[in-house]
Amino acid sequence: MKPQFIFLALLFCLCTFSQIKICSWNIENLGTSKSAEDIIYMANTLKGFDVVAVQEVVVSESGAKTVALLVDELNRKGAQWDYVISNPTSGSAYKAERYAFLWKPSKVKKIGEAFLEPTYVEEIEREPYLATFKFGEKEITLVNFHAKTKKLQPETEIKYFKFLPALYPNKNLVFIGDFNCPQSHTVFFPLRKMGYQPVFVNQKTSLRQKCINEEDCLASEFDNIFYNTKTVEVKEFGIIPFYKDFNDLREARNISDHIPIWFVCY
Repeated sequence: MKPQFIFLALLFCLCTFSQIKICSWNIENLGTSKSAEDIIYMANTLKGFDVVAVQEVVVSESGAKTVALLVDELNRKGAQWDYVISNPTSGSAYKAERYAFLWKPSKVKKIGEAFLEPTYVEEIEREPYLATFKFGEKEITLVNFHAKTKKLQPETEIKYFKFLPALYPNKNLVFIGDFNCPQSHTVFFPLRKMGYQPVFVNQKTSLRQKCINEEDCLASEFDNIFYNTKTVEVKEFGIIPFYKDFNDLREARNISDHIPIWFVCY
């Protein structure tokens, strides 16, 4: 092979592994409520990503089994996947959930064990789930989180996130998930002062019960990704308006009441 072709091949490999495509999806009540057809649909939606952070896995054994079925279906799509599932969160039993991370080992390597953050279990209803991934020479730690509902004032627990960078000074934290709170809320100001910015601004991510004028189908600006601009570069991002694949929102909500969000991390 000519030297110039070797150089281009190496450059391609370097570019490929110095970035990863990450998705976050609150898949409502992920457990026995999902049919085989639902799982196939979700796998087709997620197969193009390298890492997926999932919120709202049910606590019962059916939650873990459904995640395993989803990963098994993803493995049929042309790439091998691995996954971890958290223990149940520590809050009220009726509000407890699990989190999950899914990833392609060919694209990223999980470093160490994923864990539920133990410091603020008394203050945070569903403590976040952390996992570190390495791609190329970079490592990021995803802080997977599902806040309590808006009427319960999620800002009262999100406010503790400002302490996590100091608790984990050697980790490159990326906060990801369903905050049930818009990025414009003052509770995020301390993180912003540290250099964290939201990937999405004025982007609604939860589904309405019914579309308004057939076009306005999204209700609230809840899901987001906050990254440190000093250590992470984001050039590409977007949403997946999966509800457009269904006849109406009632059908779409059998999958979830939130849309997936994604970004490419450099």
